[in-house]
Amino acid sequence: MLPEDHKKTTAALVVIGNEILSGKVDDTNSGFLARELRNAGVSLERISAIVDDVETIAAEVAKCAAAYDVVFTSGGVGPTHDDVTVEGVARAFGRPVVEHTGLRAAIEKAVGDDPGSPLLKMAEVPEGAELVASEDGHFPSVKIENVYVLPGIPQIFETKVEALCKRFVTSPYHIRQVLVSANESHIADHLNATLEAFPALMLGSYPKLGNDEYRVRLTLESKDEAYLDNALEDLVERLPEDYIVKIER
Repeated sequence: MLPEDHKKTTAALVVIGNEILSGKVDDTNSGFLARELRNAGVSLERISAIVDDVETIAAEVAKCAAAYDVVFTSGGVGPTHDDVTVEGVARAFGRPVVEHTGLRAAIEKAVGDDPGSPLLKMAEVPEGAELVASEDGHFPSVKIENVYVLPGIPQIFETKVEALCKRFVTSPYHIRQVLVSANESHIADHLNATLEAFPALMLGSYPKLGNDEYRVRLTLESKDEAYLDNALEDLVERLPEDYIVKIER
């Protein structure tokens, strides 16, 4: 059992866009968010990629918002016909879509006062949404309940995530690594035994094909550093000495 101050904060990411699912655009936002959240001590526990469809967005966002502490969406917030994320998120919470005067003012300041501009679509938010000020000069991020609605353009997404993650910093994850020369089939019983002794340990096993130095990289993670080091000692004692190539603390 981990101490109360080591309880984890959970997160989910909903990636929205037909272009992702068709392979026209590579999704780099998922990996970036995972790393930034991990550095902040937050556990990203779900990544879903869905189509540009209001009902699909609403269902997925509603499910994630109920199950995780914080949710991020990526994509579908521009001025074109397929940018339906705001409507989907609004529907997830049973809210109408309204024009935010502050966002409209920011858009008009940037591009001029043109009532017919498609860019004004970007001033629409779910009713009751909060604007989170941006440190980089970009438009503010839209937040409703525990959901942050972010653009899909990687350069903007990354900048916003870097700023937002400061809100969620909690006790960090600690990590140790063991490189072994044996195949997974030879060490599986040892891993299972350590997990039985340390059930809260996050233990990963990653084969490396064609590598002369080692065959499997083992990662051990926990928010409780003492617990982690005890688990590492347990695993090292179980593994045959000639299996261990390197221990990284």
